[in-house]
Amino acid sequence: MGKSKKFGHAPAPSKLSLDEQITQGRVSKSKGKMKIRLRAEEEMFVDTKSSQKILSAARQQQAEFNIEDDFGPPLVKKSTNPFAQRRNLNKLDNSDSESGDEQPDVDEQDFFDDIKLTEEDARAMEMFQNKDGQRTRKLADVILEKISEKQTEIHTQLSDVGSLKIEELDPRVREMYEGVRDVMKKYRSGKVPKAFKIIPKLRNWEQILFITEPHNWSAAAMYQGTRIFASILAQHMAQRFYNLVLLPRIRDDLSEYRKLNAHLYNAMRKALFKPAAFMKGIILPLLESGDCTLREAIIFGSVIARNQIPVLHSSACLLKICEMEYNGANSIFIRIFLDKRYALPYRVVDATVFHFIRFENDKREMPVLWHQSLLTFVQRYKNDISSEQKEALFALLRKQQHPKLTPEIRRELQAAKCRDVEMMEPTQNLGPMPMGDDTLPDYGIGEDDVNMQA
Repeated sequence: MGKSKKFGHAPAPSKLSLDEQITQGRVSKSKGKMKIRLRAEEEMFVDTKSSQKILSAARQQQAEFNIEDDFGPPLVKKSTNPFAQRRNLNKLDNSDSESGDEQPDVDEQDFFDDIKLTEEDARAMEMFQNKDGQRTRKLADVILEKISEKQTEIHTQLSDVGSLKIEELDPRVREMYEGVRDVMKKYRSGKVPKAFKIIPKLRNWEQILFITEPHNWSAAAMYQGTRIFASILAQHMAQRFYNLVLLPRIRDDLSEYRKLNAHLYNAMRKALFKPAAFMKGIILPLLESGDCTLREAIIFGSVIARNQIPVLHSSACLLKICEMEYNGANSIFIRIFLDKRYALPYRVVDATVFHFIRFENDKREMPVLWHQSLLTFVQRYKNDISSEQKEALFALLRKQQHPKLTPEIRRELQAAKCRDVEMMEPTQNLGPMPMGDDTLPDYGIGEDDVNMQA
């Protein structure tokens, strides 16, 4: 037998760098690994089988083009490329992309395919619309109104009009932001001007923003603006930006094109960075306007359905929706919030019950969306209602009926275990609340609200 060899390791110098140690062989190298070479790297030509497949695919594609030329283009073009199909399925998942590529618009058919209304249902929804609601106002209208009201005070050093500060601007500043305005009109991708990024930090940011004409921004510029303003502005100021700039732009886009640009949809998702401002600046003013359409409700509601929102903000918004005057769009948002399966406070559950019970003596025929939201409520929270509320809902079903949904609602209520029975407490109209009233954010409407009612 041969004598075993001893491998001695000399002490490595303490001041050698890593690359010098590798050069001197101080670090062990992996052996026995074979480099895997691709077939395309070895051969500079395509084999026979691959050539036949390519030619057959080309002939098939040419035949499809010939058919389209003879009979016209198809109504819906379906890509045979599996990678293209995967991109279409994931078109809304790439919300953080800042590239200038064309993105498909967002239609209401992309969400809630189970909502299919007939002409009678559409007429019933129009019957419940509140045409006398508060209309959405824009930033330009508010600023021009304040300037006209305080025209004698504009030439002073500072004129404080509510929360809107109007100052005498330096001509050089105005000229600079007029240049920013021209950039934002044509913006597609890339970096935004530095002068635009500092607007949220200015004391009179609304006046400077008015110079850039937000209603003329491109969709990509609106996304970048929402991302910047949502991260820098305070809660109440972000609420003003959402209500005066973002909400009117989205509604105008939907009204004109009947679809929503993907950049504007991603801007709404970015606006959820401040959920209280999103609810008070977009959702509640949209419903209080009284003219919210089904398309708008579905697209705005999809942002809530597809993103995580703190339970307290969702509970406060649901409570406010249940207390406001009813229109058809309210049922969509109520159903969306209920489908998120939050552990709602009893106060919000009671408000939802009273929302449905107040239609017991209504002579109008309730739309299908109202019955669907009621079914969703009893499916999710049937064990959180009291015995009196259960009986009141049974009385409601005797007067407001739907041939398909009412039997399901009654079946769910019959299987309910009321909260007062489970806790062995006497029946009360308002049960105990797991959360105090102070825990819910204040979503009330005041004089300094984003709608500028003062």
